[in-house]
Amino acid sequence: MLDTMALELARFRGAAIERGPVPSGRVVACDGGLIEVSGLSVPIGSLGAIESDSGDEPLAEVIGFRRGHSLMMLLGDAQLLQPRASVRAIGSPGSVRVGDALLGRAVDGLGQPIDGGPAIHASETWPLLGKRESALARSGVSESFDCGVRAVNALATMGVGQRMGIIAGSGVGKSVLIDTVAANAKADLAVIALIGERAREVSDFVTRHMSGAERGRMVVVAVPADHAPNLRLRAAQYASAIAEHFRAKGRKVLLVLDSLTRVAHAARELALVLGEPGAARGYPPSALSTITRLVERAGNCATSGGAVTGIYSVLADGDDTSDPVVDTARAILDGHLVLSRELAQRGHYPAIDIPASLSRVMHDIASAEQLEAARRLRALIAAREHNRDLVMMGAYRAGSDPDLDCALAHSNAIDAFLQQPRNACVNMTQSRAQLMDMLAKIDAPLVANA
Repeated sequence: MLDTMALELARFRGAAIERGPVPSGRVVACDGGLIEVSGLSVPIGSLGAIESDSGDEPLAEVIGFRRGHSLMMLLGDAQLLQPRASVRAIGSPGSVRVGDALLGRAVDGLGQPIDGGPAIHASETWPLLGKRESALARSGVSESFDCGVRAVNALATMGVGQRMGIIAGSGVGKSVLIDTVAANAKADLAVIALIGERAREVSDFVTRHMSGAERGRMVVVAVPADHAPNLRLRAAQYASAIAEHFRAKGRKVLLVLDSLTRVAHAARELALVLGEPGAARGYPPSALSTITRLVERAGNCATSGGAVTGIYSVLADGDDTSDPVVDTARAILDGHLVLSRELAQRGHYPAIDIPASLSRVMHDIASAEQLEAARRLRALIAAREHNRDLVMMGAYRAGSDPDLDCALAHSNAIDAFLQQPRNACVNMTQSRAQLMDMLAKIDAPLVANA
């Protein structure tokens, strides 16, 4: 008995002291991860701690209201949850802790460290859903962004403040490409959100990138696939809030969100729980609008001079590029890189389908010479891939198509230019120079014959 009392006293001493009255309520119903709480009047997005006999306090988030009760979604499992359990509000509704203390750390969707390090004491706050700005408060894209991948730098040049999507099916090299960009991109700092991925991939990513001199310029927000849907969604919003905070301080931020599809899946689960009917292939309208709100948070800020360059991976379920999530993302993003399973099966990495990929800001940031060289190389690649089966069957007769003849004559050089080892980095200057050199060699015989 005395030991139990000593433990309780120790817990009381370590508890944070709340100032003023603390809103509280009682659990009156539980349906899976969704619980109804009476007497707790707090805004949507607020967090609540639920008491239990084990001494732990499972967390839940308010996601709606019904008949005077607050609807809350557990951020963990429903085990050991009891009827009439007390629920008390915690934290600041709608805001999260941000700041330099997060640099070099890996956290979950609640800002708690998952890297085994000490507690994080971030001193500043930022709205979880961001600060909505006027469209005129966003400046245009006028500066190129060096991602360290030669094929992208030369043929689908990105800009600082651009939102680029990576569209791919499973197992085509999407994570490897993101890993290369995260390691080699030129930015003041990087915020990496790993949403709904395998726990092993999260561990491997943190091990590779959160060490050495580069650790202090990266923040990792990770919630694996086996966690609650609202925690996965909250992690994506939290990563965006961190990036916005640093942008407001004038920093150039790279925001990588892997993957946007898992975020849409989480939003779909929450919407269906709340009774919203499924529309496009089971996706309620609110799930697809979640993608738009997340993507629109990236961009340049005319006030602070900072920028958030967003790279969002989009998983094409079953390699279906007409999936609603893919369509929605492609419509709102400033460009997309399509990864081809056929190229991956041929051992061509990164497996970027150049003719199907584009950057909508490239014409604003690239020189006329690079644009013409990129257009010429794209045409050669498209001619080769379009007629690949015809050539493999031996049904093509040389001389029928000058572009195809040129592409076949320089096929090895083109493939060598498009491929790049995982750990290699080719900066923007090198990428452009190698593109111009290769096109000069390709066009040299044509000039000589003329």
